[in-house]
Amino acid sequence: MQVEGEEEVSKRWHGRTWGTLGDSITAAGGYQPHVQKAAGFRSVTNYGVGGCPMTAGGETDYGATVNVGERIDSSLDCVTIYAGVNDFRLNKPIGVQEKRDRTTFLGAYATLVEHIMERNPQAVINVWTPLQRDKDGYDIHYVNAAGHRLIDYAEAVKHIGEAYSLPVLDLYAISGFTKETLPQYTTDGLHPNEAGHLRIAELAAEFLIRL
Repeated sequence: MQVEGEEEVSKRWHGRTWGTLGDSITAAGGYQPHVQKAAGFRSVTNYGVGGCPMTAGGETDYGATVNVGERIDSSLDCVTIYAGVNDFRLNKPIGVQEKRDRTTFLGAYATLVEHIMERNPQAVINVWTPLQRDKDGYDIHYVNAAGHRLIDYAEAVKHIGEAYSLPVLDLYAISGFTKETLPQYTTDGLHPNEAGHLRIAELAAEFLIRL
């Protein structure tokens, strides 16, 4: 993978550590090696848990990103939070940031970001919106039982970025993953294949080197 400005990138992240939080797309470990090579990270720790949302509560509580994220290495130089698609699929309410209610998407997200900031104030935290999807009837037009579409979770991630002045990688908007291209980039309308992981990595590397 060729990344413009790779020499500058290696100076930015060379010898530093990166932790990735998220669901099965992160747990698969497909995009991280490409980003590590392009950006020069010394190590990458993958904290992804398949099938789990950001939001706490219910049968997926064991792997909720808010819970996993509170146990990550507190010395990481860079932390990526990439969640939302399972919150949509599992009908998690978006809620409001101010209440810090871990059973809502925004409440859990705010709780996690503040926890990382408190334990590791030097970490470069960055947040990524979910990709578009079309699997099991859950596409970008579907309204879930909580009354939300997938784009509502993407907008909530962007809200968190603005509220905490964090860099946002808007994969929902710029990844090129759409109903028309999902057969090219995914195995099932949701999970990226090698081409999909490479596409994510190309965007992520360029994004991270500018931080």
